[in-house]
Amino acid sequence: MSEFSAGTSQGVSPVGGDRGLRRLAAGTLLAAFPGTTAPDWILRDLEDGLGGVTLFGFNVAGAEQLAGLTARLREAGDPIISLDEEGGDVTRLAYHVGSPYPGNAALGAVDDVELTRRVYRSIGDDLARCGVNLDMAPDADVNTADDNPVIGTRSFGSEAALVARHTVAAVAGLQDAGVAACVKHFPGHGATRQDSHLEVPVVDVSREVLWERELVPFRAAIEAGTRSIMTAHVRVPFLTGTAPATLSAPALTELLRGELGYTGVVISDALDMHAITESVGLGGGAVLSLAAGSDLLCLGPLPTREQIDAIKDEIVAAVRDGRLPLARLEEAAERVARLRGWFGAPREEARDGNVIGLTAARRAVRLSGTAAPLVDPFVVEVDTPPTIAVGDVPWGFAPWLPDAEIARVKPDAADPAGLLERARGRSLVIVVKDAHRHRACQEIVSALLAARPDAVVVEMGLPIWRPKAAAYIATYGAARANAQAAAELLTA
Repeated sequence: MSEFSAGTSQGVSPVGGDRGLRRLAAGTLLAAFPGTTAPDWILRDLEDGLGGVTLFGFNVAGAEQLAGLTARLREAGDPIISLDEEGGDVTRLAYHVGSPYPGNAALGAVDDVELTRRVYRSIGDDLARCGVNLDMAPDADVNTADDNPVIGTRSFGSEAALVARHTVAAVAGLQDAGVAACVKHFPGHGATRQDSHLEVPVVDVSREVLWERELVPFRAAIEAGTRSIMTAHVRVPFLTGTAPATLSAPALTELLRGELGYTGVVISDALDMHAITESVGLGGGAVLSLAAGSDLLCLGPLPTREQIDAIKDEIVAAVRDGRLPLARLEEAAERVARLRGWFGAPREEARDGNVIGLTAARRAVRLSGTAAPLVDPFVVEVDTPPTIAVGDVPWGFAPWLPDAEIARVKPDAADPAGLLERARGRSLVIVVKDAHRHRACQEIVSALLAARPDAVVVEMGLPIWRPKAAAYIATYGAARANAQAAAELLTA
């Protein structure tokens, strides 16, 4: 057994033997835990070399609480503290109220890279104040599949060059704030029609298409110095065969490291997603992903403390039986140590504030047709199920049209006749989210418009399905800022 250098970045002397090997294994893991305070087992694991944590909406009650939580985590070790803060629909800081920043689709619609940089700089400042040092953003997927169930408004758009230039701006904004960017989902999740939370999606393209489309934003992000890149649980047959990229050495080592020359940290997408658990299991997925080239493993919110211990056991066993070279763990530890060293560089806060989010949302919103002045407005919000990546983040018009009556309806249980009766003699506003992906949503909207062609339709997802209405508003996202910008158009 060789001597290990792992752990030196956390003030631990180089050690060998069982303890050192287990510390190396623990150092590759980003664990999650329930609640808004750190449980004792997480603190003990951090003392024993746990790589860090991934936080979710259920860990965040507010900025002050989050800052206290991250400070407590740092008392126990030197952790990577990460979360998904993309702005727009995917937010952890504002999970309970909705993000004050528009997401990537809105920023791509504006197509002002300086605006994108400023928005992400403000997001980075918010994270840094709360003690978060790695943001699992931006999403660099080129969203070429309209019905993509997991990307959608999380992407800057469907053109590779546009996505690339805004990915670079987002990386610059975050990292200027001292928060590491994690560009995702390599080698590209935008052409999929399946959700990798539930199954293994397939991107069945040629090498030429992959290079000219999916890889363009990642190549640009590497040149821009992104500190980390996240893998995708997608299968690209010519590249990964039957395995998802997260478990594929040809994708992570030969392509990403070799051909693209990337030297930063590779982070797996959450290993508790069905694409991994239903094929090779948590422990098997951890070993295979490390062997393929990952440096940190995002475990997701589902694994328990006992399962996390079992993952460490599996990694140790894999080193002992030769499935996982010890040198691979040492290499991962060195890369993560360099990332921790980068965190310590002094930076100035930009203090752009959340106002830049509303500015961006106002520039992104689009109005087609003519919206008449509102008269005793009746707003029908057609609810659609949230995706797993987004979670149950609130969206809609309620905060911004306080004088309106708002009816939230399920599309498969809505009563068009009853809604029309309630809207009699009043302005009717119909709010939808990604209506193009939900036939029942289209049907209820069409039924309402057949009787009320003077209604306004507000699309808070991608504006792909455009029914005929007196006015159609596209917000390119369902963040709080997007809703406010749209409401301002209706009340101006």
